[in-house]
Amino acid sequence: MKYLLKYRYSKVTILFFTLLLFMLSLTPVMAQILEPVKWESNQEKVNEDEYNLLINATIDDKWYLYGLEIPDGGPIPTSFYLEESEFFELIGTTEETTTPEIKFDPFFEMDLPLFSNNAGFLQKIRILTDQEFTITGFVEYMSCDDERCLPPQEMEFEYVINAGAGVAVAEKPSETAAVTEAQFTPEETNDTRSLWIFFFIAFAGGLAGLLTPCVFPMIPMTVSFFMQKQSGKMNSIINIIVFAVSIIAVYTSLGLLVSLTSVGAGFANQLTSHWLPNIIFFTLFLVFAASFFGLFEITIPGSLATKADQKADSGGYVGSFFMALTLVIVSLSCVGPIVGALLVEAATGAGAKPIVGMFGFSLAFAIPFTLLAIFPSWINKLPKSGGWLNSVKVVLGFIVLAFSLRFLMIIDQTYHFGILTRDIYLAIWIVIFTLLGFYLLGKIKFAHDSEVSHISVPRLILAIASFSFVVYLVPGMFGAPLTSISSLLPSPQTHTFDIRGMIRDAEFQGTQAERTDLCEDPLYADFLHLPHGLRGYFDLEQGLACAREQNKPVFIDFVGHACSNCKEMEAKVWSDPRVLRRLREDYIIIALYVDDRTRLPENRWVTSDFDGRVKSTIGTRNLDYQITNFNTNTQPYYVVMDAGENLLGNPHGYNLNVEAFIEFLDNGLENYNAGLAFRAD
Repeated sequence: MKYLLKYRYSKVTILFFTLLLFMLSLTPVMAQILEPVKWESNQEKVNEDEYNLLINATIDDKWYLYGLEIPDGGPIPTSFYLEESEFFELIGTTEETTTPEIKFDPFFEMDLPLFSNNAGFLQKIRILTDQEFTITGFVEYMSCDDERCLPPQEMEFEYVINAGAGVAVAEKPSETAAVTEAQFTPEETNDTRSLWIFFFIAFAGGLAGLLTPCVFPMIPMTVSFFMQKQSGKMNSIINIIVFAVSIIAVYTSLGLLVSLTSVGAGFANQLTSHWLPNIIFFTLFLVFAASFFGLFEITIPGSLATKADQKADSGGYVGSFFMALTLVIVSLSCVGPIVGALLVEAATGAGAKPIVGMFGFSLAFAIPFTLLAIFPSWINKLPKSGGWLNSVKVVLGFIVLAFSLRFLMIIDQTYHFGILTRDIYLAIWIVIFTLLGFYLLGKIKFAHDSEVSHISVPRLILAIASFSFVVYLVPGMFGAPLTSISSLLPSPQTHTFDIRGMIRDAEFQGTQAERTDLCEDPLYADFLHLPHGLRGYFDLEQGLACAREQNKPVFIDFVGHACSNCKEMEAKVWSDPRVLRRLREDYIIIALYVDDRTRLPENRWVTSDFDGRVKSTIGTRNLDYQITNFNTNTQPYYVVMDAGENLLGNPHGYNLNVEAFIEFLDNGLENYNAGLAFRAD
């Protein structure tokens, strides 16, 4: 900023560059080119004379691609065109290697074959020359989602055919299975989608933070300060934009700091599973909840806020920055739990997640100040500060209190104390949200609450929502899965009274042993469990040995006690009867917990090839195996392989699409059986 002042850039120039930077920061939110279908081509050499030309489509979530055979009056079918050549001839027509679903299409009012998530196509050819040559062509296709259809599009592709250099996928392998790890690459996960979801959650958190007593009264005060301090409207707008951008910069720098320190392979695991940080977070959240209830006031050191405030009085762009810093410092006494929860959750995700979260949170903080500076008359339309702000603070206190239990839950599950079981956890939540409902109805009062002469409509709506949530929680006490919030709750295996589990066990009694009989009792089964009554192993070597004995493929589940997405996958995807049947009948399941703190006997310690350190616990050993072999430390992460540790398909990450998970399992089994057939030949 001193550089700008030194060279006395014009105010218009400064405004232009400030607005440019601000708009660039919003570009990911504002701009989006719709390209829901991505194509990839490849070829297989069947024998000396025949090739399979493959083309695969990856389809964005909620979009679909039409099949090859479309009835009259329908949309344009997916069609493939190859330029004719004297070097090859077609064998038959284009085939679908992925089976489409037949669904009713509301746009064309008929049942149509649709592909979701991915689609595969194959064209067989016979080559007529020994020379290397190129086949060119294009695919014409049309894609839609539930609200719109894109116009027909074309994508060009080409195949370079060399009769002497093809990969003979149909030839008999010498020593290894027909399908090996080299043929697969990790599947693209939904990281981008999850980042967008997290951005909007963080943005909502920022809006909630604006309504706290530490922040809301400062909105008109701050805008008035800028309007009175400057000598013109344009000058005040420039300064308020600098102020808003500074808020974003300060909060986003916190996210950047967490992002830079959490990229290490084991940091997120340590943060989310170790007892010490979880005890610290639990204590801090309890302190914030007590403060919000009025037990005491949390105050930031006065000297810190005073120094920032003095700098703000100096005016100019530097003053605008320190005004933003003052707001951030003062607001932390109210929004600390929101910021803390976002950073803790962000640290367990992708490297950019903390930055995205803090950007979304601070953007919600900054927008009102910017708009009110440009349109100061809007300030008169804001509700006046009063007792309702303390009510917001108390409501936040109830939510913070409920959320604090999550840190105790992680300690309890990671160290196998067995104290905070699912039903006890739900009982506490039921009490908390029942009390919240009574508070909103004015039946409970705290120290700084104003007299409630009548119940406003917003309070009534919130009270109904709170009591409805309690009604939703009650069946969970008796084993209901509560799938919509499963990621926030202890594992169903910790439930001490599970009626659904008893019924399920009775249904499978007599057939389950036949279908999932294990070779030997699994190690660590006294404290590690699989969901939905599934049986499997928790040690890699033991599971692989059983897979060799039973001649079955292996399903590896890289999972964590503190992994919310793992619980959500188990509740919403694994629970599907089709998935459960495949896991029971077709695979040897090996669940590898990456955050379990159980210490191994010394003869089972390993020295990592990745970082050279000794891995002496179940979790560190499993995490090291995942990082070393798959170059990722994210969970959930699912791998299908044979007993020789050869991959049978692309690994599968967090994806709540049941059909995609079923296809992942079916492809793995199909590739395993193909390998058996090749070896038999």
